[in-house]
Amino acid sequence: MAVTVENLEKLERKMTLTLPLNTIQSEVNTRLKKLARTVKMDGFRPGKVPMSVVSQRYAYSVHYEVMNDKVGEAFAVAANEAKLRVAGQPRISEKEDAPEGELAFDAIFEVYPEVKIADLANAEVEKVSAEVSDAAIDKTLDILRKQRRTFAQRPADAPAQDGDRVTIDFEGKMDGETFAGGKAEDFQFIVGDGQMLKEFEDAVRGMKSGDSKTFPLNFPVDYHGKDVAGKQADFLVTVKKIEAANLPEVNEALAQSLGIADATVEGLRSDIKKNLEREVKFRLLARNKNAVMDALVAHAELDLPNASVQAELERLVEGARADLKKRGIKDADKAPIPDDIFRPQAEKRVRLGLVVAELVRANELQAQPEQLKAHIEELAASYEKPQEVVRWYLSDNSRMAEVEAVVIENNVTDFVLGKAKVNEKAISFDELMGQN
Repeated sequence: MAVTVENLEKLERKMTLTLPLNTIQSEVNTRLKKLARTVKMDGFRPGKVPMSVVSQRYAYSVHYEVMNDKVGEAFAVAANEAKLRVAGQPRISEKEDAPEGELAFDAIFEVYPEVKIADLANAEVEKVSAEVSDAAIDKTLDILRKQRRTFAQRPADAPAQDGDRVTIDFEGKMDGETFAGGKAEDFQFIVGDGQMLKEFEDAVRGMKSGDSKTFPLNFPVDYHGKDVAGKQADFLVTVKKIEAANLPEVNEALAQSLGIADATVEGLRSDIKKNLEREVKFRLLARNKNAVMDALVAHAELDLPNASVQAELERLVEGARADLKKRGIKDADKAPIPDDIFRPQAEKRVRLGLVVAELVRANELQAQPEQLKAHIEELAASYEKPQEVVRWYLSDNSRMAEVEAVVIENNVTDFVLGKAKVNEKAISFDELMGQN
């Protein structure tokens, strides 16, 4: 088989393949004979259909199938012999000017790029750190207490204040007309918890049971309800009941109700600290990893294969459709989603993937068995039965592939941090957790 490869544009190549015509015909005859042994046709017993009849009915489809198989095989062999790293599927077309007794094809395809990574000693990476403070433990304790709070009705003359649960009727109007979602009866919310817009909470705060009030409310421009976003409505609110919150004390009973093994206040705080430290570790790792990956990509030079970008685009679009379907959007699988929405994200993912793969290959940063084991055990540590979680990961190749990808990214992060100029920065617990 003769093969020629021509460079077209950047990563695009063209390969010309020639195949002996008799090789194709021989395989077609072989498959037709095999088909004749099992094919069923009216008027004939199974296996007794004449070859001429089988050929007349199936020759075209079998010939097409053989052509696809043989050309695909020829392309794979030729690409391997030429040491080409093919990105995506080739576009194959038959040529008309083939030599006598042969078939000729043009295969146009892309190859993976050469990735050039500059000296990482010149890269700068900001590496953040954070500590679990007593204030962070106190805040988590408050959240746990609020999750277990009870309510008792306040006296009729007691005004609503932060932390109270109020039951109200309300009706909002625009231009004198009630709008969709603007009316409710016996609606409950906690004052000061941020469940309602600030203007709404401010209006209800200080009202007493039985009070009614009319007030204007300006919806934010980015409000999730597009019909009212950026507009003003007039609301009538009537308070029907006000209940004060009773928070459980921080004591052994609370620790016991939370299933803490050491059911003491000290044991409760220790358990909270341990869980927060685990969460802080993972968040720091994710944040520092993102900083490393941004620096790595900024110090790499490469062309992007369009085939890889297109494949990533299709995955992102399908993911968006699946998300719409989960939200109950009708005909989500048919929803028109322009590729351009996801193109920057697709290009970034492809670029990062190629750069990371090159760094891993060049510096032998592949995941080692002991690293996989340690990572799985760390993930399982926060569960009640860690060994069952470990077995859950080990029993599925796709889950193990996800673990391997994370470990490789961690190896890359450590490698780059060991080479680059690292700027250490301490941040608060709240900033790391996105609570500011």
